[in-house]
Amino acid sequence: MSDAGPVLVVTNLDDPTADVVITELHDRGVPVVRFDSGDFPHALSVAATITSNGVEGTLSTPSRTADLAQVRSLYYRRPSGFAFPHLDKQDARFALTQARYGLGGVLASLPGCLYVNHPHRIGDAEFKPSGLAAAAAVGLRFPPTLITADADVARAFIKQYAPVIYKPLSAPLYRIDGVSCTVEVADVTAEEIGETALGTAHLFQRRIEKTADVRVTVIGDRVFPVRIDSGLLDWRTDYSRLHYSVVTPPPGIAEALHAYLAHFGLVFGAFDFAIDRQGQWWFLECNPSGQWYWLEPETGLPMLAATADLLERKRCR
Repeated sequence: MSDAGPVLVVTNLDDPTADVVITELHDRGVPVVRFDSGDFPHALSVAATITSNGVEGTLSTPSRTADLAQVRSLYYRRPSGFAFPHLDKQDARFALTQARYGLGGVLASLPGCLYVNHPHRIGDAEFKPSGLAAAAAVGLRFPPTLITADADVARAFIKQYAPVIYKPLSAPLYRIDGVSCTVEVADVTAEEIGETALGTAHLFQRRIEKTADVRVTVIGDRVFPVRIDSGLLDWRTDYSRLHYSVVTPPPGIAEALHAYLAHFGLVFGAFDFAIDRQGQWWFLECNPSGQWYWLEPETGLPMLAATADLLERKRCR
């Protein structure tokens, strides 16, 4: 890997966080090749050979070409999916799988490349049960949690641990009257659980009687903890009510977060905690592709510089 090699930024067209990171890298004189994997193959081409030295070849956009053997780092953000609208369903399904395992396999196998984060490791870490199991393994405290499709089991858990919240295991977008919506975290009672099976897996968790939330963004070796005061059950539902302050984590938290990331092979993570009335921190989840830049102007924390340092492969300051 050459120090002069490019940073690959894989994301969709509308990604303000990627925009500022790319600007910072450009200001440092670091070459960048940005692309959306969803542009393959009409506006993105790859010619890769697999040799005894690993992956070699080129990846080209309409304006840039990257030597795959010289890529210094890959910043995997939020690319759109592959699409083949000109093909019938069966052919499109075949083409999609070939693109995923072909282009996707090449991008996941670059020699000497630092991944922020590796797409396969992101996939592993997005499973909430896996995240909670990893949190337990590294010593983080988290609320009693149930995953079930059994209504009787769910009602018994709610009665035992009330108050209890429901949260989605993943967050697919719903469209209501053409507007994109997400499934929110919400309180749930035993009476709201029907008499039959729940139909699919659901996650229930004892609600922490919290005084505040914390978003801890870990970027390489650096840890950026921000307290969020809102009075909301889910602070993501109304950003206008959020108040931010830099906070110091309790002893052992930073080390546990690095151990958590190492467990999944990640170098970046956006961790969410709740602080209870006794001041204890309760782990809720980690998003391996979480947003972070909106916190920098609110707090002055140098997260953009830390991200650029990591991608540039510059020693942390």
